[in-house]
Amino acid sequence: MNHADLVGLLRDGITARGGKWADLGAGEGAFTLALADLLGPGAHITAVDRDRGSLRQLVEQMGRRFPQTGLDAVVADFTRPLELAELDGVVMANSLHFVREKRPVLANVRSLLRPGGSLIVVEYGSDRGNPWVPHPFSYPRWEQMAADAGFERTRILGTVPSRYLGSIYSAITFAPRPM
Repeated sequence: MNHADLVGLLRDGITARGGKWADLGAGEGAFTLALADLLGPGAHITAVDRDRGSLRQLVEQMGRRFPQTGLDAVVADFTRPLELAELDGVVMANSLHFVREKRPVLANVRSLLRPGGSLIVVEYGSDRGNPWVPHPFSYPRWEQMAADAGFERTRILGTVPSRYLGSIYSAITFAPRPM
């Protein structure tokens, strides 16, 4: 996928410019860059990945392409508690399918969000994995997982064909607001 495709998968989930976001499992940052494009100058993104080298490449790319968007590159495992709070949103693009037990990770992600904050997931549209994508989840399964984790108003944002596992979808869900 090219940058425009990645932006397209996130676009309908970004309702405001700026804000505090995180990309969990950022890798080399293809979706971080798409997020920066959509959020614009003044936004702040924390990119989290276990691979220091990938994050180094992302920092260089961000500096060249989106110098007015703040970036913290954090070498960490997103399946463990992170020192982030009151985020406007989190992107988890092709990262959650590496986690077998998603429930505790999703509970942790929900705790990082401000009330009403959004979680955008990008995932293969399959419930059957392979050695490279071990634990994918279809959108119907994601709806149930998100509800079980206490998220609300889950909806699909977009889908694109993929030669691996048929399709890739993006979906958004929200941390609950106080009553």
